[in-house]
Amino acid sequence: MSAEPTGAEPTAAEVQTVVAARRLRRAESVFIGVGRPSTAAILARQLHNPELVLVYESGTIGAKPVHIPLSIGDGELAETADLIVSVPEMFNYWIGPGRIDVAFLGAAQVDRYANLNSTVIGDYEHPRTRLPGAGGAPEIAASCGEVIVIAPHTQRTFVRKLDFRTTVGFGDGPGCRERLGFRGAGPTAVITDLGVLEPHPETKQLVLTYVHPGVEQAEVSEATGWELEIAAELRTTEPPTDAELVALRELVSR
Repeated sequence: MSAEPTGAEPTAAEVQTVVAARRLRRAESVFIGVGRPSTAAILARQLHNPELVLVYESGTIGAKPVHIPLSIGDGELAETADLIVSVPEMFNYWIGPGRIDVAFLGAAQVDRYANLNSTVIGDYEHPRTRLPGAGGAPEIAASCGEVIVIAPHTQRTFVRKLDFRTTVGFGDGPGCRERLGFRGAGPTAVITDLGVLEPHPETKQLVLTYVHPGVEQAEVSEATGWELEIAAELRTTEPPTDAELVALRELVSR
């Protein structure tokens, strides 16, 4: 694979994917669905962490895809997996006891405590939009070692109050996860197409810690539905390397 400069500047989506992939450098296992999280995990395994175990929610453990799966039922996942388990086993043996290091999750809405909504937009009884629902996200967020949320950064997504709390991040603040008896550490990062938000160690509210190249702090604040706290030392994401861009673009073009 060539690592020569690609010419075209990285898009916001490419930067988001690369940043997510870098977060898996030291992980032993990652739980993923499809879309950008899957692309990031495959990229991480190709470039940063060849021993990374990819666990898909369909029950494939140790899948080694070289193409971006069309769905969690993509045949390549089963063909390349170390083993395939049932959904009950996935949640009772792998997720629940905390055997998965990192889980990628997405959502239609995210609040300041990294709680997620994937159920409805609008009133629950008479919603404007009915979303896919929880799936296994509540259990995943409760028990996996850590959660990384991947979402577009707009005021529609980053809201002051969720229309429905599907998945608990840090609930109403410090101590909530402990009171609920959750095993995992909860969300450690929310990676968007504008930057990276991380929970404050004391308040658990999301703090803007990185902006991506070319993004201004004001742009992120404007795209957030609450008064976003900014890190004292706000940093700029390291741009994607040529090797990362080449690998990513070859992956999505297959």
